[in-house]
Amino acid sequence: MKAKAKTDRTTPPGRAEHTLRIIGGRWRQAKLAYHGDLVTRPMKHRVREAIFNLVGPAVQGKHAVDLFAGTGALGLEALSRGAAGATFIERHLPTADVVKQNIAALGAGEQSELLITSAFLWSKRDLPAIKGPTSDHATQQTDARLPLPPAATPWVVFVSPPYAFFVDRRDEMIALVDALRAHAPADSLIVVETDERFDFALLPGRVRPDRHSDGWDVREYPPARVGVWRCGVGGGPD
Repeated sequence: MKAKAKTDRTTPPGRAEHTLRIIGGRWRQAKLAYHGDLVTRPMKHRVREAIFNLVGPAVQGKHAVDLFAGTGALGLEALSRGAAGATFIERHLPTADVVKQNIAALGAGEQSELLITSAFLWSKRDLPAIKGPTSDHATQQTDARLPLPPAATPWVVFVSPPYAFFVDRRDEMIALVDALRAHAPADSLIVVETDERFDFALLPGRVRPDRHSDGWDVREYPPARVGVWRCGVGGGPD
C-alpha cells in the first residue's frame, strides 16, 4: 500500500497508524512508516503484489524510479527484489521525510536517491539530459539540475500518482509518460497505475490486443487499472 499525498498530509490526532510492509524479497515483511491519514490514497496490498507479479524477475539489476513516491513502498519493494538502485521523487517535504525514514529503516541509503521536486518538473527539466546508454552519468549534471538515474542501466519506472491526476491533469500525465518512453534506456519497464476513469489508449503506443503482441499490457484490479510498457532493445519506445 503506497500512500498518495494530496493537499493536506496532517494526521488527525489520535488516528491509529496502519501497518505497511514489504511484500517480497530480502526485506520481506519489514515494516514501513505510514500514518494512515484519510487524505491519502494508499495502494492496495494486492495491487502492489500484482504489479511485481507482472514485472517478475525483470526488476533485478534495473534502477527503480518511484515517481509520486508517497511512502516509497514501490521503489523499496523493487530494491528488496533485486533492483540495483532507486530514485524516489516526492515534492511534498513532510511526505519526503517519510520516504527518507523508510530508506533509513531498511538500510537502503547507499542504493537510494531522494529528490524533493515535482515529477512533472523533473520530467521536463532533468529527464531530457539523459544522453543515452553510452553517456557518462557525471556529465549529465548541468546548471541546477537534480541527479538523474543512470543512463547505462535499464529502469523500472513506477507512475502511481493520485488517481485524480489522470482526470484533472490528464495532458500533463500523458506528456510525462511520453517523456519516460522517449528517454528510458533500452530494456526498461514503465508501470502506470490509474483507475477506471482513464483509458490507456490515450497514452503513446497502443494497448496490446492480446498477450503475445507489443504495447501496453493492461490489467484490471478494480478500482485500479495497471499498464506495463516494455521499452525496445534500442532504447525508448518500441
